[in-house]
Amino acid sequence: MAKKPAKNEDSAGEGSQLVRAGGLPAVLLLGGPEAFLRNSQTAELRKKLEKQHGEVDVVTFDGATTQAAEVLDECRSFGLMAAHKLVIVDQFDELIRQENRAAFERYAESPPEGATLVLRSKSAAMTGNFEKSLNAAGVLSKCEAMADAEAIKWVAKHAKQEYRAELEPAAAAALVGRVGTSMMQLHSELGKLAAASGAGGKIGTALVAEFVGVSREEEAWAIQRTLLTADTGVAISHLRHIVGVSRQPAQVVMFAMTDLARKLHGLSAGLKAGRGPAELSKAMKLWGPATDSLMHVARRTPPARTLIFLRACLKADERVKTGFADAERVLEMLVIRMHRILIF
Repeated sequence: MAKKPAKNEDSAGEGSQLVRAGGLPAVLLLGGPEAFLRNSQTAELRKKLEKQHGEVDVVTFDGATTQAAEVLDECRSFGLMAAHKLVIVDQFDELIRQENRAAFERYAESPPEGATLVLRSKSAAMTGNFEKSLNAAGVLSKCEAMADAEAIKWVAKHAKQEYRAELEPAAAAALVGRVGTSMMQLHSELGKLAAASGAGGKIGTALVAEFVGVSREEEAWAIQRTLLTADTGVAISHLRHIVGVSRQPAQVVMFAMTDLARKLHGLSAGLKAGRGPAELSKAMKLWGPATDSLMHVARRTPPARTLIFLRACLKADERVKTGFADAERVLEMLVIRMHRILIF
């Protein structure tokens, strides 16, 4: 969950240009990967502005395609239909480049009364005096992703507040286990579960199992079949989905890839030694839809090559565990190397 930074009394107290009457910010920076928090905090600010000013004009910019001057001119110009403007900039990290930083710093020193500027970014960290001044005034909110334990508590509370549904503790844990900690995805899945349970109904593990997709851990292991059957581009896309969207720890995916390498080398060596597929499958406890693909690749690839891939996985795992490499980057390079080494 987002944690509001402590205010610096010298800069956030009376006379601060960044905090207005009623404690509402003149400029608000919402930085972090959790889109649900960025959106909900923006919506809450809008409600407060409407309560204070009546109707509010909302103008939204895409920081990746707009110019700093367009945003700041909009903030300084008078609204035609309402007394106050809410100006929102998405992808602000794309706009706050070095050449634009000074302009936003000057704006923050003396923001106009007729506008509130909300800057939203997937990145929580932007260096420079602009970020420091906002942080000191308490108008920077870091919208960070939750840990699993925090997500389990949040989803149970959110089910009751938003959907008037009771989410059993085990069901909350199961939901986070399947979806991950993305608040946007959890919110969406809760809506589906609440509708299925009926008004004021209870949501249990059976309902989660029926209506929510495959678990993150199962999806991590599903990378094995993708690696064996898809081309490099598709395999990397699946890998990015598992790590970036399902939020499965990269170390679990690394373990799944290393396990795949061990199976392939064992099969390849066993087949060369004259052992039959059925015997090897039983000895190595192979089962499921990936077995045929494993056997196909093992038949075509000499043990010397499968050993190279196994050693590459072990080396990559060591680099990640010791912190000498970015895990996601290592996994992507391992996928590329696998398709160069093995014969499909």
